Amino acid sequence: MFKHMKKILMVGTLAVSTAVLLAGCGGAPSAAGGSGAGTEIAGKISASGSTALLPLLKPAQEEFQNKHAKVTVNVAGGGSFTGMNQVAEGSVDIGDSDVNLPDEYKDKGLVDHKVVVEPFVFIVDKANKIDNLTKQQVIDILTGKVTNWSQVGGADQKITLIHRAKSSGSRATISEVVLKGAPFTDDAVIQDSNGAVRSAISTTPGAIGYVDAPYADDSVKVLKFDGVEFSAQNIIDGKYPIYGYGHMYTKGEATGATKAFLDYIMSDEFQNSQVEKLGFIPISKMKK
Repeated sequence: MFKHMKKILMVGTLAVSTAVLLAGCGGAPSAAGGSGAGTEIAGKISASGSTALLPLLKPAQEEFQNKHAKVTVNVAGGGSFTGMNQVAEGSVDIGDSDVNLPDEYKDKGLVDHKVVVEPFVFIVDKANKIDNLTKQQVIDILTGKVTNWSQVGGADQKITLIHRAKSSGSRATISEVVLKGAPFTDDAVIQDSNGAVRSAISTTPGAIGYVDAPYADDSVKVLKFDGVEFSAQNIIDGKYPIYGYGHMYTKGEATGATKAFLDYIMSDEFQNSQVEKLGFIPISKMKK
């Protein structure tokens, strides 16, 4: 399910960010006559933040612009907390994030639009003979207690942890779901995006890290977690626990073209035809 995403995932988040900020600094987007049925939608929409959401938002951006020729949508990464900071400051229209709104943002007027379930997986280089790690083994690696693959049944080889900076929502998700707040080891290589993590792990013997599932392609090996293989159905059935939710925050209620874009992403048309194909899970499929 991962192969078709590789082209999309090569998007350079920092290169695009400049264009996004230039488009977003003009404030809220406009819509000719509003965003209701029968009206013409026009304006510029800027979004930044989570790189985990890029595989979802880039196709949504393209489809929405195809439907509305007078709308320009600019999407960039930068990390979840960067996105929340920028939307709170008013420099972008949408802040994309993998985390629930932290307490320090709750007085900034941000409105949460929860759009999708985001699965995460642990990956290693393809030469690694390990296929499965228990939750405790993962915790011990992430916290630095285990530093050699031989300690978890693998080869006598140093473990190199490659993951995200503290501004990353992906990192926050792993911290909450797996580590339960225990600190990551400082002995790690930090990358600025999910794509960069995958690329570094694919070329580093003994490396391990985590990525949003759509980023896991044939260049790396996806590990089972506690003996359970990642699949959308295993998440839906409650068997695979490593996932979070994709959020799109706006400053105040969305209006105009921004509201229309969010409505499109949440529409049955997009959720039912695109979300799973892109490696995510519609929220409507999660069991209560």
